[in-house]
Amino acid sequence: MADPAAQGDGMAGLTAFRTTGPTEAGNAEAPPLLFIHGVGLRKEVWEPQIAAFARNRRVIAYDMLGHGGSGLGNGDMGLDAFVAQAADLLAALGITRADVVGHSMGALVALGLALAHPDRINRLVALNAVYQRTTDQRAAVLERAAEIERVGPRAAADRAVARWFGDTPPPALRPLATQVREWLENADPVGYARAYRIFASSDAIHAGRLPTLAMPVLYLTGELDANSSPAMSDRMAAETPQGRARILPGERHMMAMVSPDAVNTALRAFLNPSTLDGQAA
Repeated sequence: MADPAAQGDGMAGLTAFRTTGPTEAGNAEAPPLLFIHGVGLRKEVWEPQIAAFARNRRVIAYDMLGHGGSGLGNGDMGLDAFVAQAADLLAALGITRADVVGHSMGALVALGLALAHPDRINRLVALNAVYQRTTDQRAAVLERAAEIERVGPRAAADRAVARWFGDTPPPALRPLATQVREWLENADPVGYARAYRIFASSDAIHAGRLPTLAMPVLYLTGELDANSSPAMSDRMAAETPQGRARILPGERHMMAMVSPDAVNTALRAFLNPSTLDGQAA
């Protein structure tokens, strides 16, 4: 995977995206595919997808504001700043249209990008997306956001890993759980807290707007993902003109990392380049 330096002249036009560089892989002439990670994570979470799709796509993954190598952005920013970051990145890379896959908070960003710039998106996948939480769900996530603001990322790491991998991850998943825990524990405390607060309070930000989406959208989640639930994906798909929902049996929130073959198969079926402007896979 190539890692072009965003700090130098090659990314000079990128205003919101202050980072050591997005990861690019694959054929620069192939249809672009942008991956947007979730809160507290970083672009490396997409390594299984980058490896799979670089064979016939131009694949891009990056760190959201306040994550990994990216700068914090403005202190009073909202979800729009993350949407602007993604749009700026595509512009800086000379990409006029792309497929976009966003996970969790990244799904909120991807949907915001599609709503703000419908002419820039061919197809969109909202992976483990949240939508219109119940009162209890909203209270719980806002409580987690407040705790992260008070005592930092380490406070949330163990409980997040338990939600995502189970209270006692099986041996095969322990290295992945450990990696995710390290990312969460070592996240920038300000960036993580800001992003988590936005994530916690933005579950209804696209309510009433999904019927205006002008491209095919796949809402893909796991059967056992209680916080980005199958019911949420079903509801979003029903409100999206070209929307469809797919639920992967037995999967949780980190299914793209835990079960990449199943997730990549679902992504490939939806994003097959042969369906884009007659281009062959």
